[in-house]
Amino acid sequence: MLTNKEQIVACAPKGVLSLLLLLCLLDMPYGYYAFTRFVAMAAFLYFAYREHGRDNAGLMWLYVALAVLFQPLWKVSLGRTLWNVVDVAVAAWLLVSCFLRHRADTGSEEGDQ
Repeated sequence: MLTNKEQIVACAPKGVLSLLLLLCLLDMPYGYYAFTRFVAMAAFLYFAYREHGRDNAGLMWLYVALAVLFQPLWKVSLGRTLWNVVDVAVAAWLLVSCFLRHRADTGSEEGDQ
């Protein structure tokens, strides 16, 4: 069973990425958006690697697709409004997935006792 401190450490990358994505809703300099795309790509590749280790192919491929969407090399032109929707949806999903992972981890281990 994960302690609260371990859970916070495990969810920190998703929380930081969610904050970066939500800050994209503000009028920021272009460099911030490029930085966020690079960080998002790296984070999603890390999440994909982590899910691969857990034998969770569905989430692994979802994270790979998000890494491709956010990659900074070949810009995906969605327009500001659609990018805002994507940023909010992905940020919300990251936070919810962290909460659900915590519930699944604690629920499965409580049942084993």
